[in-house]
Amino acid sequence: MATTLTGGNPHIIQLPKTTSDGPSDPRSIAQQWLSALEIQLSRSQSLNIKDLFHDESWWRDMLALDWDMRTVHTATEIQNFLCKQQTKAQLCKFKLQDTGNFQPRLEQIIDGLSWVSSMFFFETAVGTGTGMLRLTQAEDGVWKAYAMYTSLQELSSAQEPLGKRRAEGTTESMPGGLAGGTWIERRNRQKEFLDEEPTTLVVGAGQAGLNICARLQSLGISCLIIDKNQRVGDNWRSRYRTLVTHDPAEFTHMAYLPFPQNWPQFTPKDKLGDWFEAYASIMELNIWMQTSIVSAEYDEAEGQWTVILARGDGSQRTLRPRHLVWCTGHSGEARVPSFPGQESFQGNVYHGSQHRDASESDVRGKKVVVVGTGNSGHDIAQNYYENGADVTMLQRSGTYVITADKGVFMMHSGMHEDGGPPTEECDIAGESLPWAVQFALNVHMTKRIADAEKETLDGLRRAGFELDFGMDGAGISRAYFTRGGGYYIDVGCSQLIIDGKIKVNHSPGGINGFGNRELLLANGDSLPADVVVLATGYDNMRTTVRKVLGDKVADRCSDVWDLDAEGELQAMWRPSGHPGFWYFGGNLALCRIYSKFLALQIKAVESGISKGVRQ
Repeated sequence: MATTLTGGNPHIIQLPKTTSDGPSDPRSIAQQWLSALEIQLSRSQSLNIKDLFHDESWWRDMLALDWDMRTVHTATEIQNFLCKQQTKAQLCKFKLQDTGNFQPRLEQIIDGLSWVSSMFFFETAVGTGTGMLRLTQAEDGVWKAYAMYTSLQELSSAQEPLGKRRAEGTTESMPGGLAGGTWIERRNRQKEFLDEEPTTLVVGAGQAGLNICARLQSLGISCLIIDKNQRVGDNWRSRYRTLVTHDPAEFTHMAYLPFPQNWPQFTPKDKLGDWFEAYASIMELNIWMQTSIVSAEYDEAEGQWTVILARGDGSQRTLRPRHLVWCTGHSGEARVPSFPGQESFQGNVYHGSQHRDASESDVRGKKVVVVGTGNSGHDIAQNYYENGADVTMLQRSGTYVITADKGVFMMHSGMHEDGGPPTEECDIAGESLPWAVQFALNVHMTKRIADAEKETLDGLRRAGFELDFGMDGAGISRAYFTRGGGYYIDVGCSQLIIDGKIKVNHSPGGINGFGNRELLLANGDSLPADVVVLATGYDNMRTTVRKVLGDKVADRCSDVWDLDAEGELQAMWRPSGHPGFWYFGGNLALCRIYSKFLALQIKAVESGISKGVRQ
């Protein structure tokens, strides 16, 4: 059995082939293997795992062995990694999951690949963790690890007040008792930080800022969120009128507070904005709206920022937090190209981020060209068509298309779905494979989805819409994590294209320039245009850092997003390159999942366990 890298790309692999015969007792196989690993780990630097891992195996770790996100490939590299980290980490006391969906079982993953998988629990020198093991059978019949996952879930010195550990809540039980005031009196002082400095300043009150603040406060880290908008949730309310989330409800819960059972499957943007506002109140988050950064300087010796804030009432406030968490949005800074002749164009040109609703003016019969065929481009094109415009989408390269009513639910089958396992367990299982392995598995899932959506995809091809199933055919996941786009989750626009109601022009060379009333294309065509919408995406979050905090800070930060050499996401949710500075973003599900790990990293720094910088 072997896993091989292909094409010179370290993130494209060939999955192993395994025998079809499975064990009669997966639990005994998993227990025997886990016990053998624990014995080896107890030997620290003299450990030897060669008999436990296939040559081409993987170990993904989130904070349990190293204060970072790490993916280690091959038994030799895993051996070296464990020898370096285990002496300090001290993983021990392994215990298999014994209930639910993730107890030891034989899984038939795809044709020719099956493994014994199980969730398990363990302890470290600083806390407790949860992991996943996946064992496949070698040619000699011995079960060895193909993929291991370890994740720190809680610090022993900072257990969250959850469930039986929840706070009592009476005035007498609060610090200082009645002399410290009632709950509302304390909250009013906390919100304004009259008695203390916030340890962490979070910039942005979207799903990223709200999730990370809730996690930090649960760990006892004082936190303030600032946002330039008037109300919490305005980052969604201010988007175009017809926007609805493209991910289903069970996948998009917030930390600690899932949506109610009667919540719609896909959430309208204004309803989500209201939910954010309610969440902030229920979770007692400290938020200053209509507030922006005037300046921010980092003192290396003190390990502290000096941040001057401008507030909505015209006042300024200077704060000295130890951590700055940048939650301005992975799609925060618009990428706005310019073209020859654009200044003489007699129509209207604007970026897709500025789109509100086509009904705000009379667009009936107007020639509208939407440049770009990602989610926003499709939604904007559909919005213009439904208001009577003559719409053409300009496509430069292929786009991956998946439907919201079929493909999206196929991706979540057995996991984040109604009646599925608990969200916390799904989050662990869902993140437990290295991205390279997930992408390889997604090649097969993408083919299954394409078969189920054949009618739609064939119709798009006939209409001249170019499809792209991504590098290696891995579909939406690879497109999202490496490009941040390049796909459309279909909520109706594809049928309009198939029916010829929205036209498509394919121009691989893009746009040559503008005429007075037309768009001049590199393929030689010209498109009459009254309105041109540039649905051309967004810049790297580092661009926003440079714009607000200046070159001194931005030059020390890494670019964010896409995969690094190991196959982990660059800089996001992990050390950024600048001490005391963290990028945080992603969709609702990712913000729920990774807020736990970022909060643990910040708490570890504050507890003196970690330095919070990449080693």
